[in-house]
Amino acid sequence: MLRTSMDLEDTLHEITLPFFVLHGEADIVTDPEISKALFEKASTRDKTIKLYPGMWHGLTSGEPDANVDLVFADIVNWLDARTGDSASLTVTPVHDFTSNVQKVVDGVSNGQGKSKRPQASLLCGLNGGGRRLVHRSSM
Repeated sequence: MLRTSMDLEDTLHEITLPFFVLHGEADIVTDPEISKALFEKASTRDKTIKLYPGMWHGLTSGEPDANVDLVFADIVNWLDARTGDSASLTVTPVHDFTSNVQKVVDGVSNGQGKSKRPQASLLCGLNGGGRRLVHRSSM
């Protein structure tokens, strides 16, 4: 993984396609400053960086569902803006959660007692009932 990261860093100046960097500011696995530096090094004119205050490394897993919804909404909107599809709709998170990102402290939401995390209601294999769809390989 380190070799791949180093190869990526060495070739970022060659990137000419749209480039989107997302990073949790509370990430202790990968320093957000690394993503900022990679973003700056990319030579493409169409580049965007989105930092999420209080969010950790796994922006789409391990975060409260409202945070995950926000990240997916940002991704979908970024992609839609670049497809030229005039019929596309703006996607918003299920919860209006753009003003403050829910912080997770020691794996507990808002520092309160542990509670069962509710399931999200859309995107990535989730249906309206909140049941996650799991693919199990026959191998």
